[in-house]
Amino acid sequence: MSLDLRASVPERGVALNLSVPDGETLALIGPNGAGKSTTLSLIAGALRPGRGSIELDGRVLDDERVHVPVHDREVTTLGQDPALFPHLTALDNVAFGLRSRGATRREARHRAARWLEELDLSGLADRRPAQLSGGEAQRVAIARALAAAPRLLLLDEPLAALDVEVAPALREQLRRFLAGRTAVIVTHDVLDALTLADSVAVLEAGSVLEQGPTAEVLARPRTAFAARFAGLNLVTGAWDGQAVHLADGSRLPAPGSFPAGTSVHAAFRPSAVRLLEEGGLRRTVENLSPGGDLVRVGTEDIAADLPPQEIAERRLTPGVTVQLAVPAEAVTTYRA
Repeated sequence: MSLDLRASVPERGVALNLSVPDGETLALIGPNGAGKSTTLSLIAGALRPGRGSIELDGRVLDDERVHVPVHDREVTTLGQDPALFPHLTALDNVAFGLRSRGATRREARHRAARWLEELDLSGLADRRPAQLSGGEAQRVAIARALAAAPRLLLLDEPLAALDVEVAPALREQLRRFLAGRTAVIVTHDVLDALTLADSVAVLEAGSVLEQGPTAEVLARPRTAFAARFAGLNLVTGAWDGQAVHLADGSRLPAPGSFPAGTSVHAAFRPSAVRLLEEGGLRRTVENLSPGGDLVRVGTEDIAADLPPQEIAERRLTPGVTVQLAVPAEAVTTYRA
């Protein structure tokens, strides 16, 4: 079931143009307030667009004359909160959606039991939500969503509230069940995007800034947010034959083959950045944050991952001027 969304909500400053091919998962990423939740609300039918249209496999869900209500869209939303009915067992929670769509009690419970088995929950069928762990409750919610056989599945950070020990296994189960299904997922986790999504759309200020295959967008980002999401530095400048000439007059040596003057992006990992005494990219330290065995040093536009010992030896604190260098072989360049 393919999704085509070309709609706007003027009062929220949102104007979107998105498409999801049949059987694929699209990840929506972007800073807070970018319009991700508004997008899900539009698709689900909880919010009506001011202009434009939304179609699911050729069926108009929204336009100037049509607004299909939430319960008639065959679209299911799964969020951070499992939202299970506390008075129902796991089995009956999964069966509820089927019953609301007209299945007999016997048929609904049979299909619900099958989905609980798929998610390794058969032994918990008679438990109520209060007797389930967070991971178990979310798996029941996934079973309920999938049992309803929606034409489109919307996932709003479904793993964000789970412990780090639980999330990987559930992410792998989701990956298996999303294969061949049409879905849209909102996430702030790069692992969710890499594991679950066929494509990524970067939203900012209510617009789609870039959309493409997940690996391509995250390997060659075109926006600062996508670069940060992928764990990369991104700078833009003019190619001078051997380096990227940046706006401040500094040069970043890099491999490339472009006509002189071509506007190019240069992407590189913070772990590739080194400190020099002189002759590097002159920047000012803005913040320091721990990151495992290294410390993330943030500047105006470049982040560096450095050992704590080096931070101490050079007395790096916010406001200190540093000279940064990146080996040319660690830089990827592409047209801006």
